[in-house]
Amino acid sequence: MSAPAPAVVVDSPQEFPRKPSPNETLLPFSRANLLRTVATGYVPLITATLVVFLPLLWMLLSSFKQPGEIVTMDLKILPESLNLENYATAMTTVPFAQFFANSLMVTVVGSSIKVILAILTGYALVFVRFPFKNVIFVLILVALMVPAQVSILPNYILIAGMGGKNTLWGIILPGLGTAFGTFLLRQHFLTLPPSILEAAEIDGAGHWRRLWQIIVPVSVPSIATVALVTVVSEWNDYIWPLIITDRPETMTLPVGLTLLQNSEGNGAGWGILMAGAVLVIVPILLVFAALQRYIVAGLTQGSVTG
Repeated sequence: MSAPAPAVVVDSPQEFPRKPSPNETLLPFSRANLLRTVATGYVPLITATLVVFLPLLWMLLSSFKQPGEIVTMDLKILPESLNLENYATAMTTVPFAQFFANSLMVTVVGSSIKVILAILTGYALVFVRFPFKNVIFVLILVALMVPAQVSILPNYILIAGMGGKNTLWGIILPGLGTAFGTFLLRQHFLTLPPSILEAAEIDGAGHWRRLWQIIVPVSVPSIATVALVTVVSEWNDYIWPLIITDRPETMTLPVGLTLLQNSEGNGAGWGILMAGAVLVIVPILLVFAALQRYIVAGLTQGSVTG
């Protein structure tokens, strides 16, 4: 008697993803994708750029216009000629060279001290053990959240009492602490591998040597970010220098523009005032444009912990 034939086992059909038909294929340059890209990408980007750029462009064009081209019912976008008289008048009506020297001194000295203090404070909060370290960091965060205008009156009373009114050190001193720089550098220092510091410690390196020979060289983008933000804020600072100074000998460029505005009346000085504003912002714009890549790299380095 022959053996029964083996049963044939039929596997259940496997489910495979269905290939889209040629009519269903989504093309990268299809109308839907292009509309989505334009609506969610290009339109917001162009809008934000125009909001920032158009006032600067209008200021630049107005600096070449004559009074009749600015104060008029007939809107004129482009000047009739590239006349540099407004710039010459702006630089001779007020002591522009003195304002520039004061701004340069305040910016260089104030920014240098701010960056050094931020480096030292950020290193101490990460690599140095001392009591109440977290409490101090929380206080720094609180200082970061408090508006600077709140401290104007106490600072004025303190600096005026110390004889710092109408002095450059009176402008520099109240802003030497930078909560933003300390926070950014602390967050970046937390991302550094402990092994490099352990190796240096085994070699007998102290905190000072570890800071300047190991931590600072590998943290150049973050330090450059702090330096650029500090330089821009120091150069453009207006409220505090306006309050603490009332003599042209110690005024900075932003405050000096108020003298330029007061010297020209009846709408005749708008072109001169725009020329002065261009002269104020062009140096810092050139520095920012040349080194802005460090800001992106520095913020990226400090955004990841662990």
